Amino acid sequence: MSMIVNEDIKVVDCTVRDGGLINKWKFSDGMVEAVYSSLLKSGVDYMEIGYRASEKLFDPKEYGVWRFSKEEKIRNVAGRKPDSMKLGVMVDIGRVETEDFLPKEESFVDFVRVATYLKDIAKAVEIANIVGELGYEPFINIMAISTVNEHDLAKGLEQIERDTNVTAVTVVDSYGALYPDDVKYLVELFRRVLKKKRTGFHGHNNQQLGFANTIQALQSGATFCDATVNGIGRGAGNCPMELLLAWLKNPKYNMEPILQVIQDHFVRLGKEEIEWGYIIPYMITGILNEHPRTAIALRDSERKDHYADFYRQLTTPECFK
Repeated sequence: MSMIVNEDIKVVDCTVRDGGLINKWKFSDGMVEAVYSSLLKSGVDYMEIGYRASEKLFDPKEYGVWRFSKEEKIRNVAGRKPDSMKLGVMVDIGRVETEDFLPKEESFVDFVRVATYLKDIAKAVEIANIVGELGYEPFINIMAISTVNEHDLAKGLEQIERDTNVTAVTVVDSYGALYPDDVKYLVELFRRVLKKKRTGFHGHNNQQLGFANTIQALQSGATFCDATVNGIGRGAGNCPMELLLAWLKNPKYNMEPILQVIQDHFVRLGKEEIEWGYIIPYMITGILNEHPRTAIALRDSERKDHYADFYRQLTTPECFK
């Protein structure tokens, strides 16, 4: 059944940020400018343009500019500050410093999403409050949600609810391990605990469920949904933006600019430069609820298509010692 228009739903694009995990954020300026322009024309609400990280911790010679997403670079791409779409960055705990942020009134950035594992919730709360005090709209993303227990998760959510003013907390299926019934359960849990915050969802496509799980999250009451152009993202990628906009049925969204940027940039990118999307090794790590790093390493090896051997190695490692 198609979505009934819900004006509360906000679409968050992660194309450059999550896609950059594949190629160390070495996208050309022209490609990022084209993505930005297409999102603006499509009516997307939020664009997470990259990570914000300290050059003290990452070598700029090794990583592309969108690992750092500096103000001048964002300004060069955007040209002028958009009225209809918010621009933001993601930060990892321990990989960014307060000095990496200007006060909001001096910045092109509108929002900051803090990525955290459940064990680091206290640190995430601290960072979210710092960027909030600087004037940015703060969010918290809880990663690897498929690996946590409900008791600890509820306690972490209670701390976020009590100690922050974040706009939303996002359920992140980092391993692409969740099924729609899992998503329904988690979103309902988030909504029970987070009485003053909204709930978001970020799915990965290891089991070809990124889009289906996003639909389930929204039907269960989530109001922030992540997606990427052509589903680009680490490993199996994410919920495809073009599918999501088509399903939402909201006249404010226009799928055609997304199709144009796919035609102009992503077809070549996927054929000639980097690989993403549903592939058997990513499916295997998804069903085993494991980080995709082993599948990524396999795809970079001479044994990239040895699927059965890879499955045996993960499920019976004692046989491969």
